[in-house]
Amino acid sequence: MDFPSKLIEDAVNEVAKLPGIGKKTALRMVLHLIKENKHRTVALADALTKLRSNIRFCKTCHNISDEEECTICKSHKRDKSIICVVEDTQDVMAIENTAQFMGVYHVLGGVISPMNGVGPSDIKIDSLIARLTNGKEIKEIILALSPTMEGDTTNFYINRKLSSFSLKVTSIARGIPVGGDLEYADEITLGRSILGRTLFS
Repeated sequence: MDFPSKLIEDAVNEVAKLPGIGKKTALRMVLHLIKENKHRTVALADALTKLRSNIRFCKTCHNISDEEECTICKSHKRDKSIICVVEDTQDVMAIENTAQFMGVYHVLGGVISPMNGVGPSDIKIDSLIARLTNGKEIKEIILALSPTMEGDTTNFYINRKLSSFSLKVTSIARGIPVGGDLEYADEITLGRSILGRTLFS
């Protein structure tokens, strides 16, 4: 692809690194930004710079947050005795959109995947165990990982690690198709999966 400007080429190459965006789509976006009012382009660049500089992760659950502790963990309306374990922030958002869950979360930041070189120490399992050790009020852990081979492997590993605690370990009902991702599930199916969770075995 020939570019009339090195500046456009550099911008296209960077935008094309985003997931799901190829070079042609990236070029359309870059050309659109050039045509836009300069203020809008600067506002976008400023928002992205602030995002990278100021974004934080909750000290308790590892969800993305503006402050040291996220709004869910700080809320007095949430049931702190139930922790829903998810892979990433997108899964928290997907479950929150169902309005069916009033507990709190624990974001692992990934799943165990030996093929990709991701082991138990690479995700936030140890901090989950620490939460359970320090939080005597916790009564249930919901394993809400995507029903993939990696998700199931992580579920089994966590379940083994939890065997020494006297609490209920459940998993979301398999209304979610095997091999699917939580973020793409419709809200009704995901909500029913949360409500119809079963004991993990």
